[in-house]
Amino acid sequence: MGTEVLSLRIDGALLDRLRSHAARRGMSVQDYVVRTLVRDDFDERFKTAVDESERLSDWAGGLAGPPAGRHRASALGA
Repeated sequence: MGTEVLSLRIDGALLDRLRSHAARRGMSVQDYVVRTLVRDDFDERFKTAVDESERLSDWAGGLAGPPAGRHRASALGA
């Protein structure tokens, strides 16, 4: 995997906070920002995968019908 350069212009107060967060973890600001972006990207991909799994599960559940021994309320006239 290759690397690319990303240049950012950020507010001085934000940079100070980033320096503080990075220093507490014994990291450079660059490493801290990259780690934060990677974690956020993972969280986003994980959420997308969970949403897709739930969507497919709902779709597949509709094909299978109600679980054995259970009846839909509409079928019982309720």
